[in-house]
Amino acid sequence: MKRLLTIMRKEVRHILRDPLTLLLILALPASLLILLGYGITGTSTGVTMGIVDFDKSDSSRAYVERFTASNDFKLTHDLQNEEDMVRKIETDKMDIGIIIPESFERELLTNGSANVMILLDGSGNPTDVSTAELKLTAISEMANQDLILKKVDVSGQARTLQMPINTTVKTLYNPNGNARLYMIPGLIPIILQVQAILLAALSIVREREQGTMEQLIVTPIRSWELMLGKIIPYLVVCMLNLLLMIWMGDFLFGVSVRGSVGELVGLSAIFILGSLGMGVLISNISKTQMQAVYISVFVVIIPAIILSGLMFSRESMPDFTYWYSELLPVTQYLEITRGIIVRGVDAATLLFTSTLPMVIMSVGYFIASVFAFRKHL
Repeated sequence: MKRLLTIMRKEVRHILRDPLTLLLILALPASLLILLGYGITGTSTGVTMGIVDFDKSDSSRAYVERFTASNDFKLTHDLQNEEDMVRKIETDKMDIGIIIPESFERELLTNGSANVMILLDGSGNPTDVSTAELKLTAISEMANQDLILKKVDVSGQARTLQMPINTTVKTLYNPNGNARLYMIPGLIPIILQVQAILLAALSIVREREQGTMEQLIVTPIRSWELMLGKIIPYLVVCMLNLLLMIWMGDFLFGVSVRGSVGELVGLSAIFILGSLGMGVLISNISKTQMQAVYISVFVVIIPAIILSGLMFSRESMPDFTYWYSELLPVTQYLEITRGIIVRGVDAATLLFTSTLPMVIMSVGYFIASVFAFRKHL
């Protein structure tokens, strides 16, 4: 027992002598709990919605207001035609589109039946998609019930009455709710992120711990050449893993790339360079491999898994959590992989919503890592 206590005291002194490790151990778990606790609501609210109202009548506006009366749906776009609506859904600018025909109010007033089409983005979480579809159907049914009751009050009998509104909910891209079609394009960014960050961070910290970094410094090689020489092999490894995962997704799970494989590979290379840059930045503030792993996991990897949109909808997150996830290139890259693989769109279609932000952040992290690496040599 005495020997055991001696070893325990030694380890406690070792922790107390390293303020950075002590701070990481105490502060990061609590900070992460606050970040994720507020970020994960478990409910899907604020789902973005657009309308194409060809009728523009009091009845059509009252029908739309039924969907926006709660926090479940948020009207963000008033569009002119169905083509604009499909384009907005393709670019991930909205999740649901409602098309109201020109004869909507006339059909209701003449005891006819108005046909309403609802387009639903099915490339998201199948659970959220199914929940949204149920809510849309329920709201439309309540509208029908109210209209039927009004007609009964007027006519006194309901034998000849038909459903005033025929609502058709059409789920795009993943109508069968295939969970693999949702998860595989989401797992690829997370796996590449974890691999790239840990490989870069641990490689450089390991050189410092072993004392071999000083030997490299005294050579004629420049700092940026030294950094690129260390991370380019990891870039190649990650790219090979990307191609392997694309092939496995098609061969094992039946998830093929509907868009351009070339664009997916090119944007993936930029994302991996940015992730390797984040790993280098982490290595510059870490003295040991344990610190590098701790910072990587708690600051980047876990938030990337939880907040990027892989598991939970980002629309219902509070502003702080939402913008924290925006600073992680994996958030934008995940939207790119789902856009190209599931929806079959091109990089230009996602230019301002995902492609350009991811490129700017990835290049920014990589450039920052070059300067930080030079400063700490």
